[in-house]
Amino acid sequence: MSEKTEDTAPVRGSCFCGTVTFEVTLPTLFCAHCHCTMCRRVHGAGYVTWIAVPYTQFRMVTGQEHLSVHHSSDHGRRSFCDVCSSSLFCESTHHPDQIDIVLANLADKIDREPQAHYYFSDRVDWVTLADDLPRFGGETGTEPLK
Repeated sequence: MSEKTEDTAPVRGSCFCGTVTFEVTLPTLFCAHCHCTMCRRVHGAGYVTWIAVPYTQFRMVTGQEHLSVHHSSDHGRRSFCDVCSSSLFCESTHHPDQIDIVLANLADKIDREPQAHYYFSDRVDWVTLADDLPRFGGETGTEPLK
């Protein structure tokens, strides 16, 4: 990620093709890795790193009309670019005041490093992790693991 030019500048983000662009204003609410099966399948990866900000700190710049929404659960919906298929956002009625954003889609540095692994009980065995971040799992994905 590139450095921001000033602390008050919005953090820019986009899909792969650049059709959908957005900005977030710091601070973030969290930055964490998710190992749940939905995130892994949607992204075709061993885990996905998310940030979250309140909706008041999020702004669509271009491409709103190119967002395609998939209702991935009874409480969640995921948004994708309908041109390049980049996964961009996750929204949930479990946290209705914030939007989760895929960290890899941001062009600028944010205010924190990843802080934890969630749904670690669902992780794949072909990903080796050597960090000391807290690991959470169980049925909710947020229960402390020993």
